[in-house]
Amino acid sequence: MDKKYSAYICTGCGIGDGLDIEALTGVVTGEMSMECKSHEALCGAAGREMIENDINNDGVNTVVIGACSPRVMQDAFDFGDDKITIRANLREQVVWCQPEEADAEYTQELGSDYMRMGCTQAQKSELPEPYQLEVINKRILVMGGGVAGLTSALEAAKAGYEVTLIEKADVLGGKALGWRKQFPTSAPWADLEDNSIAEMVNAVTSESNITIKTATEVARIGGAPGDFAVTCKAADTKSEWDAPAKVAVDDQDKIDKGEMEDPNAGLKIYTEVNPEAEKFGSVVLATGWTPADVSEYEHLIPGNDKVVTNAQFEKLAKEGKVPAKVAFIQSPGGEEHDKDFPYCNSVTSMVALKQASYVREDNADGKAYVLYQHMRTPGNMEMFYKSVQNNDGIFLTKAAVTGVEDQGGSLVVTAKDTLLNEDISLEVDMVVLAAGLKPTTSDDNSINLAYRQGPGFMDLDLFDGYADSHFICFPYETRRTGVYTCGGVRKAMTMEETLDDATGAALKAIQCIESADRGVAVHPRSGDRSYPEFFMQRCTQCKRCTEECPFGALDDDEKGTPLPNPTRCRRCGTCMGACPERIIGFKDYNVDMIGSMIKAIEVPDDDEDKLRFLVLVCENDAYPAIDMAAMRRKGLSNLVRFIPVRCLGSVNVVWIKDALSSGMDGVMLLGCKYGDDYQCHFVKGSEIADQRMANIGETLGSLGLEPERCAMKQVAITDFDKVPGMVQEFVDEIVEMGPNPFKGF
Repeated sequence: MDKKYSAYICTGCGIGDGLDIEALTGVVTGEMSMECKSHEALCGAAGREMIENDINNDGVNTVVIGACSPRVMQDAFDFGDDKITIRANLREQVVWCQPEEADAEYTQELGSDYMRMGCTQAQKSELPEPYQLEVINKRILVMGGGVAGLTSALEAAKAGYEVTLIEKADVLGGKALGWRKQFPTSAPWADLEDNSIAEMVNAVTSESNITIKTATEVARIGGAPGDFAVTCKAADTKSEWDAPAKVAVDDQDKIDKGEMEDPNAGLKIYTEVNPEAEKFGSVVLATGWTPADVSEYEHLIPGNDKVVTNAQFEKLAKEGKVPAKVAFIQSPGGEEHDKDFPYCNSVTSMVALKQASYVREDNADGKAYVLYQHMRTPGNMEMFYKSVQNNDGIFLTKAAVTGVEDQGGSLVVTAKDTLLNEDISLEVDMVVLAAGLKPTTSDDNSINLAYRQGPGFMDLDLFDGYADSHFICFPYETRRTGVYTCGGVRKAMTMEETLDDATGAALKAIQCIESADRGVAVHPRSGDRSYPEFFMQRCTQCKRCTEECPFGALDDDEKGTPLPNPTRCRRCGTCMGACPERIIGFKDYNVDMIGSMIKAIEVPDDDEDKLRFLVLVCENDAYPAIDMAAMRRKGLSNLVRFIPVRCLGSVNVVWIKDALSSGMDGVMLLGCKYGDDYQCHFVKGSEIADQRMANIGETLGSLGLEPERCAMKQVAITDFDKVPGMVQEFVDEIVEMGPNPFKGF
């Protein structure tokens, strides 16, 4: 588009008191050749009216706002998708972060540089055009017919979307078919409730917007959000619980006697498989969990027919085969007595309480012993715990189990370090081991993606096999855009928690489809209309972009040429940072833009007191932390210039070279934490940037520059009190080192 620029400087919130606005205006009108106006409150009605008059009457379509942080007042400075709006942060990162005794000259230089960078960004930005599929499919595929899958399918259908529900067993209901009872769901939270899975199956099979395919598995999923191509195959399996009908076993007698209508009669349930690919807009993965392996704990004699897992005991309880004396062992004990079994959490604690109740219900003189290291009953389940605790036949104690022995007619469980401060020996009929709930994504490829990065999630170094994208901020997202997890495949949870979880996943699947339809990003840059563009003529087929993309947005051909899938893209720019030829960029975020902003910073070459430092800051955690530090009036060095980036993964090393070659004395990267407890919104961005920084250090050494002139720090969004110190420490080290020897060249 033909741009017409105008810049606006706010004098409110202390900006006018801390800066010479006339001089700042002169920088914009002189150096940057833009019109510039000021107002005491640009976010107010009069200030916005001034800007809108210029847009409507003078044709201004590219606006530079010198005011508060771009993280705030976003609606106030939204002038429409057909306008470019750039924010220069004069409030938080110029005025508010300076101490009262700050040198006015230094502060003014700081403000001038931010306006130069803002104007340069506006000059280098183009209006992004959304990528929209020619034909978008709005059907939702739900994989798994257990509690999570049933709920997700039903909620999506109620919202008006067509759903296909695929279950590999020959009946719906999943593991819930084998539950004798379920946890309390209402006050007083003390009594177990009847299994409600039959009602759920009935609701789903009665919904006209849901097509059900049992005894079916997904053979392959190709394509991208809005255009997934899914092929299926017949599953060689039967119900895990050997249920005789597509309803809960308890209801079968009623159906046979005519007391209850068969919910499956005459319904649209298909077991045959269409070899042709079907199209879907998004996928909900609700394939559940499997009991974790407990066979390694030999002192508990696993494999003995009287030693079972909690899942096996639930089946026995449903069949009415509950022994009179049962020990429920929650942790393996032995030398590892402070740990639970793998994949245990609050659910396994509550299952033990539920199953201990079965012992008392079925046996007049029944005794249940719950031996635990950690008993977790969050929320209202604390009331359930207390009701079990008050049952005379149930004994609960913290204990380290040292062994289980089979003495013929009974088992003897020995334990130490109990709450009674004494060793105990229990003679029981059966031992139940609290096997945790292991997600199906941990050891199979049930999703079967036709991606160059692999068919499943196991190539992603998942945390305990859970297919998360960002476990704090984006709980349903996987690292494959358009595929959302819920229920046991996401984390171990109760039925009530699963209902909420599956509803959330359904909403995310809907959001994904609608965002793809509008041509915008789903998350975390929700609504972003940009997407990466490739200048293929200069591509060297190095494969770095396809290998480093955290989300599998890029396939490639046999030569290694990247094949973009824009609706899979999260807009992080990691591919842009990876490309050595710099052929990847966005309309409003690219290598040339950031490089030009860096070069727009004025670097004095004759004053050793005025060193200059560039800090490239992740917009997700580090940039908010810097803003919050300023809001609390914590000082930030006025020798530093901050430039926000989408992710440290998007940082191309040429920016660092540009900064140092232009005379900058040091370059720092501030990004999210990475590793096992990563907080990076784009999963791998900070980690990839750290690897690149190690390489740039070697390059600097070969040029005669100290590698210490480049540094990277991990910052959590809550580290606002630490960020000023991190930055100042880096500045002090370089000041002691001396100016960049390239300064002035």
